[in-house]
Amino acid sequence: MAVTSLLLLLHPGFSSVSFTNCTGSFPNHYSLPWSQKLYAHRSSSFNLHGPRIVGPFRIRAMSASFGSRLEDSVKKTIFENPVVVYSKSWCSYSSEVKSLFKRLGVQPLVIELDQMGPQGPQMQKVLERLTGQHTVPNVFIGGNHVGGCTDTVKLYRKGELEPLLSESGATKTES
Repeated sequence: MAVTSLLLLLHPGFSSVSFTNCTGSFPNHYSLPWSQKLYAHRSSSFNLHGPRIVGPFRIRAMSASFGSRLEDSVKKTIFENPVVVYSKSWCSYSSEVKSLFKRLGVQPLVIELDQMGPQGPQMQKVLERLTGQHTVPNVFIGGNHVGGCTDTVKLYRKGELEPLLSESGATKTES
């Protein structure tokens, strides 16, 4: 089956296609009949796992609203929690910010992007789109973007971080 005829199977409202191995019946997937299998070696466009045959594919259309749903989720998280830190568990700058909040007795909601699987990089792209910042930590206090580690530490040194935390309703943890 040619690429052009494959793409004709898609509904016009879908913006992208992803392929998965056929392992069962999934709702909202377009599947090719057994007689119309696509094999990875037939087209470099579908060469997912090298030149070997990888078996039949299912076509899953992803709507354009996926990114906006993730963006809505990020915005909801930011506005429902007084302090949110988007972090990566291995990042020393993220660790420094988390330690600062711990010393101040504040328990932020920490979201470790590197432990979220494929959704982590997608969420980081959403954060970059929302804030212009592509690095972690990405800190929010009281629904407002503070910045990264340097910005947060700078606010602390200027004596402006603790008032922001108080205004946001961030509760002090018992030490």
